[in-house]
Amino acid sequence: MEELAGEPQFWDDPKEAQQKMQQLAKLKDQAGFWRDLESRASTLLELVDLALEEGDHSLEEQLEAEVGDIRSTLSAKEFELTLSGPYDNRAAILSVHAGAGGTESQDWAEMLLRMYLRWAEGRRFTTEMLDVSQGDEAGLKSATAEVTGEYAYGYLKAERGVHRLVRLSPFDANHSRHTSFALIEVLPAAEEDPEVSVRPDELKVEFYRSSGPGGQNVQKVASAVRITHLSTGIVVTCQNERSQHQNREFAMKILMARLLERQMEEKALEVAKLKGKHVSAEWGNQIRSYVLHPYQMIKDHRTGHQTSNTQGTLDGNLDEFLNAYLASTIGSA
Repeated sequence: MEELAGEPQFWDDPKEAQQKMQQLAKLKDQAGFWRDLESRASTLLELVDLALEEGDHSLEEQLEAEVGDIRSTLSAKEFELTLSGPYDNRAAILSVHAGAGGTESQDWAEMLLRMYLRWAEGRRFTTEMLDVSQGDEAGLKSATAEVTGEYAYGYLKAERGVHRLVRLSPFDANHSRHTSFALIEVLPAAEEDPEVSVRPDELKVEFYRSSGPGGQNVQKVASAVRITHLSTGIVVTCQNERSQHQNREFAMKILMARLLERQMEEKALEVAKLKGKHVSAEWGNQIRSYVLHPYQMIKDHRTGHQTSNTQGTLDGNLDEFLNAYLASTIGSA
């Protein structure tokens, strides 16, 4: 590739050329890592052989420490393999949808959105709200945000599924215990993806007035956007209080991500057929439960990982759950 970079035609398409140079830089880093590790292992073996020949036990502690360090390095590298999917290093399109239960579930959806935004902030990722539908009395009916940062999709894909909350209701005069559900969707950003292309004649674009709590119109100008992809039937709406142009731009971001997800699902089904396995497109039962009453506990039902630090988790300290899920996927492919 370095030889190609020296050819004049290589830079005819600057964007493609830049992508190839970034790929080259990553490959160089990977090769450098393994060469360095090979050198360390070779040096260690030489020291072990020398110590055995001379019966010198003075280096035993140092050698054990070096072996432990190499093992730790390999373990960390193995964990990185969980983030080696074709889209893992992309931005993530994260959507929160309140389940049945009215205000209770809508408040829970807002709590989850806050949790993810705080997590992203802690990692110094950037976030941008693409669409928000306010709840009738409190919380959110749904919201979609774009999270941009290193391996944003790779990490957040662990959050897809139904999240269950058990707590004493702040909206009930009797403070009775309520169970609420919310659905999390996570898609890889698909902007300018060569795998996803959309022709203008495949889209039906409609504009309408944004609506607030209770369904009342909050704008006189029809700035909200609904885009229908005619061949697949996928419908995307965006009704943030922005201009038509901005809402359409963000709606297209979400649509492209959904089209990419559709392609991913189709490929997964094809692979499943070859392997003879059944793949269900249903969300299924909840992936994680958050219990705030009568005791404090958050448990991930896929990995068994749990914590009693419920407030810390809801404040965005999600890494232990994300890492536990990613570690559970090692060797499961």
